[in-house]
Amino acid sequence: MGKIIIKKAVERKPGHLYYVDGQGNVCEAKMARGGKKKKKAAKKKTVKKKAVKKKAVKKKAAKKKPAKKKAVKKKKKK
Repeated sequence: MGKIIIKKAVERKPGHLYYVDGQGNVCEAKMARGGKKKKKAAKKKTVKKKAVKKKAVKKKAAKKKPAKKKAVKKKKKK
């Protein structure tokens, strides 16, 4: 973090951002605030949709594959 050298060297304005550029100058930039507001468009008529009842559908249970058996090694007699 930088050190504060002089306090209140620049008179700040609300809605502005202050920074030191590469040449050491103190610069001021207006902060972006979420874009410009759009004009209100003419209201469209809304039509209510009729409520449609859905039939309950039972889901089929997924079939599980049988577990693989481990291969058993036979011991050799000497």
